[in-house]
Amino acid sequence: MNTEHGGKEHLISSYGERLATLLTERGPLCVGVDPHLSLLASWGLAANAQGLERCARGMIEALGGIVPVFKPQSAFFEAYGAAGIAVLERTLADINASGALSLLDVKRGDIGSTMDAYAAAYLSDGSPLAADAITLSPYLGFGSLDGAIELADRGGRGVYVLALTSNPEGPQIQHARTTDGRTVGQIVIDEAASRNAARRKPGAVFGPVGVVVGATIGETGTDFTSLAGSILAPGIGAQGGTAADLAAVFKDATQFVLPSTSREVMSAGPTPAGLQAAATRVLGEMKAAIGLR
Repeated sequence: MNTEHGGKEHLISSYGERLATLLTERGPLCVGVDPHLSLLASWGLAANAQGLERCARGMIEALGGIVPVFKPQSAFFEAYGAAGIAVLERTLADINASGALSLLDVKRGDIGSTMDAYAAAYLSDGSPLAADAITLSPYLGFGSLDGAIELADRGGRGVYVLALTSNPEGPQIQHARTTDGRTVGQIVIDEAASRNAARRKPGAVFGPVGVVVGATIGETGTDFTSLAGSILAPGIGAQGGTAADLAAVFKDATQFVLPSTSREVMSAGPTPAGLQAAATRVLGEMKAAIGLR
């Protein structure tokens, strides 16, 4: 089976393999594409679909050869209706053509046929909104995501499941302990590990199931030992997270972390030179903190 990635046809490979290769080539960084209203204004762009497109696609044009992973936040595109979704489709196509990976932040989670429909929209070959990976919410039960994980893995794609987020409301649920003494967040990580154990290709660094753990949550005693998956760590930069925080949060698992920043890079626009300088600086900080895989 063949697929298109980076404008070149190749035999299908796993998401984990492609991610590991890009992180080695470019360094550990995910840049969010979050064209919120204040950002559009700072770039001198109108708050409409045209401004949205100039911002989102301009970022990919400037950074597509530098950044390994882009994370468009679907909500900022959905806010403009059908025209915004069309911009998202073109942005995903731009990311693919640049050779980078797309991680679409949609945080979907449901049951049965509804979850199947979400999976088909974002993880199936031929869908205009298909991404290399998406974010998922496990709070209807981790097993409710198994169909999406199966579809993602079959197509060489991946998922990132919310585990320990950095918002102040998160600990109320994610740090709660169950009867076996584990936190809910730890259970999510352990469930992800069990899926990777069954699906990770021999010798691969990452399985298809990653987790989302905020870079600003501090020490939690969480065990990532068996995960064998990518750890998306949002919060670097404007949200207060630093390269130094990664070691405190992730300890021996730091090598598996994909740090994510948005405003730290986007606020340096709209000029390509400004965006490139900011991305290069943050990449250097992340390489120093994590090292190349």
